[in-house]
Amino acid sequence: MRAVITGGAGFLGSHLCDYLIARDWEVLCIDNLVTGAELNVSRLLANARFRLVQHDVTRYIEVSGPVDYVLHFASPASPVDYLKLPIQTLKVGALGTHNTLGLALAKKAKYLLASTSECYGDPEVSPQPETYWGHVNPIGPRGVYDEAKRFAEAMTMAYHRAHGVDTRIVRIFNTYGPRMRLNDGRALPNFVHQALTGQPITVYGDGRQTRSFCYVSDLIEGIHRLMQSNEHGPTNIGNPQEITILEFAKRIRTLTGSTVPIVFKPLPQDDPRQRCPDISKARRILNWEPKVNLEEGLQLTLDFFRQQVAAGNRAG
Repeated sequence: MRAVITGGAGFLGSHLCDYLIARDWEVLCIDNLVTGAELNVSRLLANARFRLVQHDVTRYIEVSGPVDYVLHFASPASPVDYLKLPIQTLKVGALGTHNTLGLALAKKAKYLLASTSECYGDPEVSPQPETYWGHVNPIGPRGVYDEAKRFAEAMTMAYHRAHGVDTRIVRIFNTYGPRMRLNDGRALPNFVHQALTGQPITVYGDGRQTRSFCYVSDLIEGIHRLMQSNEHGPTNIGNPQEITILEFAKRIRTLTGSTVPIVFKPLPQDDPRQRCPDISKARRILNWEPKVNLEEGLQLTLDFFRQQVAAGNRAG
């Protein structure tokens, strides 16, 4: 089997590359390295079944030879990145999705779009089922990411209906694990970096907003099961165990052994008050549910972050 993975040098894409290479797939990883890093796939570069190509998927994608699967993971995914790169985020959701779907059509390959729980916006329904259409501000600062992914889903379904492309859509909820960037801007790396470097932990709003954190190995397993299924509609993959941001900050502080204070700052515009997946569909059609609990997953992630901070200190 041969897969093309866009954004394959990013946090999630690199774990997916690992997973498929370990199962004897050939993987062509395409990444422009704007938010990804070659270091994430460095141990795969010596493998004859792996190839990294630096390319912007908003431009025409040319791939020689047969392709069995196209997996479109390319996109800035954290608020820090998509607020800094708003037009690039919209282009990779629109042009990048169009180009990768065109590649799948030309190669008669199966296709999987990495979508997001942000399609639900600031939800008025919780937990969020796939049937919920969302509550999104299309012209707010977060709209560049939310609407890029919503457009990508619409384009994917259009190619499925109009051209018969064998498509899948995964709606990914907050995922964490090794290879997240310390300056990623999302809650977990922010809190860990602040705690490990002795800075106050920053909580936005009153901290009562909730998130649900899924460990990366659980997510990748869910994606692989979706790839093997015949499901074309969006499917939530995430951990339904909700936790408030304030409780999460306290948990990180305890696990790191830190005593830094928690400080509160204004909530960013359109920040979701709740984020929790309804995974009954994944349970039913994929026989999937998360297995790694938060305590175990955080410990594995903290080990990685401690190494990153130590390496940064040595370099400094």
